[in-house]
Parts: sequence; C-alpha cells; structure tokens
Amino acid sequence: MLHFVINGPTRRSLFAGTLAGLALPTLTAEGAEAETAKKAGNLPSRPNIVVILADDLGWGEVGFQGQRLISTPHLDRLAAEGVQFETAYSGAPLCAPSRCALLTGLHAGHGTVRENPEGGEQHALTSADLTFAELLQLSGYRTACIGKWGFGPERAGNVSHPNQRGFDEFFGYITHKHAHQYFPKYLWHNNGKVRLDGRTYAPDLFRERAIDFIKQDSEEPFLLYFATILPHSPSQIPGDAGRYQHKPWTLANRRHAAQVSRLDSDIDALVRTLREAGIARNTLVLITSDNGPHREKGVTPELFNSNADFRGDKREVYEGGIRVPLVAWSPALKPRVVKEPVASWDVLPTLADLADVPVPAHLDGRSFRRALAGGSAPEHDHLVWNRPKKVQAIRRGDWKGVRFAPHISGAGPEGRVELYDLADDPGEQHDLAADRPDLAAELMALLDESIGPDPRLRYGLRTKLTGGQVVVTLYNGSKVPWRKVRLGLDGSRRARSRTVAQVEPGETVAVGFPVRGGERITARADFVAAGRAQVFRKSHGSRRLDA
Repeated sequence: MLHFVINGPTRRSLFAGTLAGLALPTLTAEGAEAETAKKAGNLPSRPNIVVILADDLGWGEVGFQGQRLISTPHLDRLAAEGVQFETAYSGAPLCAPSRCALLTGLHAGHGTVRENPEGGEQHALTSADLTFAELLQLSGYRTACIGKWGFGPERAGNVSHPNQRGFDEFFGYITHKHAHQYFPKYLWHNNGKVRLDGRTYAPDLFRERAIDFIKQDSEEPFLLYFATILPHSPSQIPGDAGRYQHKPWTLANRRHAAQVSRLDSDIDALVRTLREAGIARNTLVLITSDNGPHREKGVTPELFNSNADFRGDKREVYEGGIRVPLVAWSPALKPRVVKEPVASWDVLPTLADLADVPVPAHLDGRSFRRALAGGSAPEHDHLVWNRPKKVQAIRRGDWKGVRFAPHISGAGPEGRVELYDLADDPGEQHDLAADRPDLAAELMALLDESIGPDPRLRYGLRTKLTGGQVVVTLYNGSKVPWRKVRLGLDGSRRARSRTVAQVEPGETVAVGFPVRGGERITARADFVAAGRAQVFRKSHGSRRLDA
C-alpha cells in the first residue's frame, strides 16, 4: 500500500544520502538568470573540489602576504595564479567552532559547536547538523575527509563521525586532543582503528592517502576535505629543521618554520597530482586556515610577524586571531584579488552553488561563486564571532565591536566593550567606544540578536524501514519550491514511484512503499528546483544510511 503525507515547516536537518545524475539544462526564467551569472566564470559545472584546511596558519605566515623568513613558494604561486581573498575570516579564533562554521555554513552564534573542549568533554556534531559533505554527497560526489576531524566522541558509528556526516572515506583523527600527536599510535580509517608504530609522521600519511583518493578512477566528481594538522603545536617534524636548522632561533621556532614549509610542499604534491591526472582544470582548490597563529610550546609569532600588522593571535577575536589566508585556485580561474570580506561559513553555500544543489535556507553564509568568476564577493550585513562567556565580536561595514565577559582579559565586573574603525585602524589600536557610545551600543544589540539556536530547516532525503515498508521522506530545507516531486524506490522487485504535490520551503513529504525482506533498495527523489532537475538517492546497506 502506498501512502504520502505533506507536513509544514520544520527547523533542523536530519539526513544523509546521495544525489546522482547531472543537472539538466531545462531552465525557468529564474534559473536562466542564475545560469547566466554562473557562466561568467570558466569553472565547469560541478567541478571536483579540494578544501585544504591548515591548522593555526597565520595570515602573515605565507609569502604572498608578506612573510620573509619562512619559504612558501608553492602557495605563493597558487595565490598569484588564482583568486586571493585579502579579507578572509575564520569561523572562530580556535579550532572546533571554526571547523563547525566551515562545515555547516553557520557562524559560532548559531552553530552546534561554539567552543573548544578546553579539557572537558569533546564537543560533537549532531544528527541535526548539515555539512557541505552531506550536500555534495547528496549531489552524487564521492567524498573524503583526510586529517583532523576535531569532533567526538571517538566511537565507531556515532552521529558525529565523519562517515555519518557525509564523508564516504575518512582517515585521520576524530578528536581534538588526539590530533595533537604528530607520531600517533593509531589513526581511524572509517569506523576502525589503524594501529601504527608511533614513529610514523601523520601528515605524510595524510598526503599520500589524499593523493590516492585523487587518483581513484571514477566518473563521479569528488570532494576532498584535506584537514592537515600542520603547523599546529607541538612543533614536531621528522629529522631536522632542514633549511632552518642553523637559523639563530629557538628550536621550536626553527621547527615551526619547517612545518609551514612542509605544509607548502604537501599542497604542491596535491596540486601536482591533479595536473598529472589531467583534472586540474576541472577542479577548484580552496586553501585556508582554521584561525590565527599560535604561540604555544615555545613558538613566538612576533619573530615571523605571523599576523602581519594585525593585533592578537589564536584564541583572540582581534583581527590577528580570525584573519586567515584564503586562496581559490584552478587553471580555469583568472588571477585576481578580492578585497570584500568573506568568512569560512560562506564555504558551504559556495560549494552547494558549484555543485548545482539548492542552497539551504537560513544559513549565515553566502556563496562567493560570483567572486571566483570576476564579480564581487557576497554582501554580509554583519559578521559574528562568539566564544560563550568569554569574548565576542561583530563587524558591520568597517566598524568592529569587541565585547569581553566580566573578569575576562582584564575586564571589570561589568565586562568591557571596545569599538574600532578598521578602515583607519586595521591594527585595532584605538578604542573608540567612549567616543561613539551610541554606535557601540547599536553593534552590541545586533550582536545579541545574532546569537541563538540553529535557524536551519530540515533538508534532504531520509528513509526508514518499518512494518514491511520503507518510508521515504523528502525535506525541502532550501529557499525555493521543489516542483514535480516524484518519490520512489530503485532496485526493489516491486519498485514503484509516486508523484506528489509541490513541496514548499520548510515542508516535508513522505511516501511509504512495501518491500520484501533482504532486498537491497535505493530511495529516490526527482524534482525541479529553480528550473534545474535534481535527483536525490539513498541506498540501504551502504555507508550512506540515515545518521
């Protein structure tokens, strides 16, 4: 017996799945306008995507942004050949909330993870989170996370595990603390531990595994999230510090410089693999960092001018703690420098845009695809950084407000608010809060309005086997209606499909299909969004099951 229901708006996302099939060229007027904008660039439709996330790489630790002591020739070349974002921000001034913002498109005032563990329980993503890997997996991409995940618990099959959050392949560290070990006794491969001898340098394993993933022969486009731990502390490398071995610096600083140069070489190895495989022109590489430079275990960022002229470093919401390098590279792109601010929470909508997947509604991020094609970066009314009970910041235009909680960083019992004009004072040396109390209060009110629960809608395809039938549920968590919706099963001996009503943003449609025990089946949803045909698929018996 078939049945279907349509429900009203929902708030959070709960799904995993795959979308197969290329987008069809049939376009409405709305879709044609969007397509014209996209064709302004030279990137192909649905390119391969490589997201490279460095760990604690400062804005000024690369040559193309003024570094003189540390050599980064490969990154400098990629920046010269690609699109350099001069005013790029991380999601937070420290690891876990920054990675959450990057993966989910929500700033740390809305995201699930808003602070590092700081010695407590490892923070985790939830079944309600929607990552860019889930979106691209939904659109038919094969996906891999290699390196540092940074969310717990360290347990196979849990909802925060990379395999449950959209990655077909995972190799690396699950937890924040484990990722501090450069010579680990084990790493995770999908849901199992791989035992190591404790003498193998993990970044080398990550580089080689990433190269293998790129080389895999597949007709599907791929997403590679390469989250290396370089150059996070401790400053450990195999052997000596190479070209920096005899510099008149401390051992920690010599090794830190060697880590940055090793990062540069690893990125070059991945790009060379793309070229040798003949797929570089069909690939977009994004290179960025999770926060500003660290000063841990003997490293002194002042030696390298790691944050350039910006104030602060890791853990601080001054510009030095949240300004990060961001380069987009592909032979298909024309070199340019983008000056408008972008943030790491813009990555998810950008990747959805590139993959021709309907962009989820109620994100904090905005797609910067136009900037890749020569246009302007997306306009943000304001940008927000949030470390609960510690420090927060907001940028609107060139004005930036910083608020410290009571008794934090020298603040009194009432806390402290600071105000800076970044146009005239990018180094944040002149606090104007006393001169412009009205503006400071206005920004703090806007900051308070910007912090709250996750605002997203459920999005995607879900299946549930119950009572001899599979219930296939489609969630429209996008901004546009999904028309000509048809839900069905592929592979069932009694495969059927059912056309249902148009599904508006925030609505849910569910259809039940009878199945026999032991059948391997694939749920399928066909629909049209903004003039473009879409196909979502999810198979039982694979890693792409419900989270």
